[in-house]
Amino acid sequence: MPEGDTVWNTARVLERAIQGEVLTGSDFRVPQLAAKDLTGWTVAESASRGKHLLLRLTRDGDQPLTLHSHLRMDGAWRAYAPGERWAGRPAHLIRVVLKTARSVAVGYHLHELALVPTADEDSLVGHLGPDLLGADWDPDEAVRRIAASPDVPIAEALLDQRNLAGVGNLYKAETLFLRGLWPWTPVSAVRNLEGAVKLAQKLVASNRGRWTQTTTGSLRRGQTSYVYGRRAQPCRRCGSAIQKEDQEERITYWCPRCQPKPS
Repeated sequence: MPEGDTVWNTARVLERAIQGEVLTGSDFRVPQLAAKDLTGWTVAESASRGKHLLLRLTRDGDQPLTLHSHLRMDGAWRAYAPGERWAGRPAHLIRVVLKTARSVAVGYHLHELALVPTADEDSLVGHLGPDLLGADWDPDEAVRRIAASPDVPIAEALLDQRNLAGVGNLYKAETLFLRGLWPWTPVSAVRNLEGAVKLAQKLVASNRGRWTQTTTGSLRRGQTSYVYGRRAQPCRRCGSAIQKEDQEERITYWCPRCQPKPS
C-alpha cells in the first residue's frame, strides 16, 4: 500500500541506487517528457514528501531540477544492476528509466510525473500539510488544519493531504479503530484530536525501513491489521464482524462495537 512509509522506503531505495551518481542516460515514456534527456545530470538527492517522491538533480551551469512522481495506488520504482533483467512489472507500464554506471532506476505506472526547477517544487507539493516522516512534522499544525473544518468526518480529514501528508486508507482505518472513533464522526465531536494525529504519525513511522506494513506489531500474514482488509472477520478485541463501506471515493473498515456511532 503506497502510503507515506512506502514512499519513504522507495526514496531510500533510489538513494542507495543512484544518489550521487551521474546519469548516463534517461528514457521518458510519457508524452509531456518524451523529448527530455537528463544525460550528464547528477542525482543530488532522493527525498519523499508525504506520498510524493522527489529526485533532485544538478549540473554545472544549470539551475537544479526536480523529477517529481506520485505512486498513488499502483506506482513503483525498482533498481537494477546494469544488464540485469527488469522483472518488476510488465514493460508497457514503464514510465521512466534513469541509467547510471552503477545502477538503473525504473519507474512503473507513475502518476503526475513532472520535471520542474527545484526552486518551483512548491508548485507541486507546497499545498501539503506537515509530513509525518519529515523534518517539518508538527502535530499542532496538523491539528490546527484539521480543526479548521469541524463538519468534515474524521476519516476524510485524516486522508486530506493538506492537513497532514502521508496517511492513506490503511493508517486511517487503523488509527480510528485504535482511538475508538466511528469513521463518520465530525471533527468537532472528536474529543482528543491531538491523540489521533500523534497516533497516525506513530503508526506510519513504525514501518519505516520495511515493506510489510503492520499496526498490530505482528508481521505474520493475516495478523498485520486490526480492521483494514478484514471485512466480516471477527474484531480482535470484541469478536464483532468488521464492517466495510464506501466513504466518499474511498472505502473504510471499522468495528461497530469498538467504534460506535456517537449518540
